[in-house]
Amino acid sequence: MRDWIRKQIPTEESLKSKPGLRWLGPLLRRRWLWHLNRRTVSIGVGVGVFFGFLIPVMQIAGAAIFAVVLRANLPVAAVSTLVSNPFTYVPIGLMAYKTGMALLGEAVDPQALEVLASGSGGEAKAQGESSWADTIAEVGKPLFLGLAVFAVVGGLSSGLLAYLVWTIAAKSRRRRRLLEFQARLNRH
Repeated sequence: MRDWIRKQIPTEESLKSKPGLRWLGPLLRRRWLWHLNRRTVSIGVGVGVFFGFLIPVMQIAGAAIFAVVLRANLPVAAVSTLVSNPFTYVPIGLMAYKTGMALLGEAVDPQALEVLASGSGGEAKAQGESSWADTIAEVGKPLFLGLAVFAVVGGLSSGLLAYLVWTIAAKSRRRRRLLEFQARLNRH
């Protein structure tokens, strides 16, 4: 598990080259930010997914700050923010809006869904109908409520899932080694 994660995560140098993380400079030299164990990886995954859902921009910087504060694995936290990316923004936004409307007890507005699905209302702005700020004012409260719910539930569940997967992988590896050892003993 550890070797697979090492191949997937960015290096310290690649993170230092990112403009949003350059300010972390000396903190990036802390060994515990790069240590791969069940606790640091699961917290890193949870923090990354949390910020990946919560804020669509500068999410790596937010995850990096909390990875430092919580002593989580920094590269895992940074990579985990990619749960939201240009391909998933619209579906996540639509689901978050619907979730927020349901929690607020309001009916879903089909026009708001159309604006979200079109990708921030750029067409309406070009036609002079409304601006991006008007769109946010219209869908903002339910959208941000839904994103907050997704962030909390996604962060907690993904961190727990990472912890459980690591535990199961470690136990199965131990069990396999024990069976191999017993098989060698039985042959002799």
